Amino acid sequence: MQSKNSLKRRTLTLQENQNLNMQTAHDDFDWSVDKRNVASYSQETRVQMEQAYDSTFKSIEESELISGVIVGVTKTDVIINIGFKSDGLISLNEFRDMSEIKVGDEIEVLVVEKEDRNGHLHLSRKLARQARAWQKIVDFYKTGEIVTGTITSKTKGGLIVDVFGIEAFLPGSQIDVKPIRDYDVYVGKIMELKVVKINNEFKNVVVSHKALIEAELEEQKKQIMSGLEKGQVLEGVVKNITSYGVFVDLGGVDGLIHITDLSWGRIVHPEEIVQLDSKINVVILDFDDDKKRIALGLKQLSAHPWDAIQDTLEVGQKIKGKVVVLADYGAFVEIAPGVEGLIHVSEMSWSSHLRSAQDFLKVGQEVEAVILSMEKDERKLSLGLKQLTSDPWDGIESRFPVGSKHTAKVRAFTTFGIFCELADGIDGLVHISDLSWSKKIKHPSEFCAIGDDLAVVVLELDREGRKISLGHKQVEENPWDVFETVFVEGTKHQGTIVKKEGNHCVVALPYGLEGFCLNKNMKKEDGATAKVEETLDFIVLEFNKNKRKIAVSHTQTWKPEEITSTPSSDAKPKRAGAGSGAKKEDNNSAVKQVNSQVEKSTLGDLGALAALKEKMDGEEGA
Repeated sequence: MQSKNSLKRRTLTLQENQNLNMQTAHDDFDWSVDKRNVASYSQETRVQMEQAYDSTFKSIEESELISGVIVGVTKTDVIINIGFKSDGLISLNEFRDMSEIKVGDEIEVLVVEKEDRNGHLHLSRKLARQARAWQKIVDFYKTGEIVTGTITSKTKGGLIVDVFGIEAFLPGSQIDVKPIRDYDVYVGKIMELKVVKINNEFKNVVVSHKALIEAELEEQKKQIMSGLEKGQVLEGVVKNITSYGVFVDLGGVDGLIHITDLSWGRIVHPEEIVQLDSKINVVILDFDDDKKRIALGLKQLSAHPWDAIQDTLEVGQKIKGKVVVLADYGAFVEIAPGVEGLIHVSEMSWSSHLRSAQDFLKVGQEVEAVILSMEKDERKLSLGLKQLTSDPWDGIESRFPVGSKHTAKVRAFTTFGIFCELADGIDGLVHISDLSWSKKIKHPSEFCAIGDDLAVVVLELDREGRKISLGHKQVEENPWDVFETVFVEGTKHQGTIVKKEGNHCVVALPYGLEGFCLNKNMKKEDGATAKVEETLDFIVLEFNKNKRKIAVSHTQTWKPEEITSTPSSDAKPKRAGAGSGAKKEDNNSAVKQVNSQVEKSTLGDLGALAALKEKMDGEEGA
């Protein structure tokens, strides 16, 4: 039964679809005709009339500023007609600055949205005021016109200003031409300003009051600069104090008093002389029209202390003062406020060995000095300390005669010698060649140390040049006089080969002496050649006291007939000749005895050498 009904329904549906596709007799019926049998407009006419209707309304764009008329006021909103297809609504909160709202009032609004989510026209009076204010600020920035703003609050680095309802920033440096230390006094004040910087993206505004003042001051500066003269005295206000000077406001133009022009005396900081915001009289020292620089002076308003004191000063006079400055070359001593003298380091001690001024004096120390010279025109004083004591060089010939022996203190080294102090103010030089009779010294530091006591002999004395030549080796007898009798040509001595140098070897002999042996004379009896560090017997071939030269040979110890070195013309004749073998043996045994008793040092035991010499001379006399 159900299947038959279903089939019937399908058949009816198919027939209905066919009827729909078939044209009927009423297909040309105008369904737009209403019950009153009134026909509608044609399509063309309809378009024309819609265009005519739309033309009665304004064309608006979002974010556009437009004028509107208040057409109604509710408990929460104000209805605005801007000539659009629909009226807009604005919250009453945006009209709090208006004391009365009336229908018919014309206001400026900003189109936020043509149609919000509710299909309403979205307008804003607040945004319109902000947009109009920003446009004004941009216009004033371009034209450079003056705007008026109200200081609402202070912030870090400056003030917040209300300009046309927009918050602008007034930096502290742009409030006035002089530094401002208290911003609170400006809060609530109305100021004329100039827009100096804007940021369209972030809607930031920077204004300046200083720019307006500077424009006014520029004219004042021109007038002031045109009337300046060197030596002119003006009144000013201390504007700023720095470590190097003071800036003074002369009524629209600033001048600088350098710290050296604040006082005739020495000062550490300008705050010792002036205070901030104080009124002072200054004198024009110099000025530059192009750069608007003015050099001022304060001390020049009073007489120089030198003028009052110079008549009381004389060369040779003893004066007292205080050390105010120390330098390597000397010390400045203030004998009166603004009057200083220089004690050069060479005038601090009679010693010719110059030291630093810090070794003698310190800042703040009260000292007594002697006036050495005066230059009144240049206001310069030369002072001395050492002149308070007697010159140690007076009677130097009797205190340190040539040939006298003394103990000196080592004070300094040079590459060529040692400076020694014989007494306070008496220095002498020991040349490096006068340190040792036998030892070769490359630098004095090898021989002694600073502060050591050194035995010296006065070699030369120059009273006029204040120079003393000293010697250390001269304290003892010249050992080469003794060595001359010990190292007689033909005598045998034990030696150690130290090193080879070219065609010869260096041999260490007794008493710290060195001899040289030609390579030809190094051959041993077995035919081999002697090597370094080998200890052998050597025969003296040549002894030259003047040149301090000793030539030796090992070969001659076993082959006496071969003498390969010829003595020089200034060498002493041989003491030992043929037939004197017994005397040679005696001398050799004596030398060995001394060697066993004497330490091998620079000089050795000269007493033992002298005893040996006397013994040998006695034997020769016998």
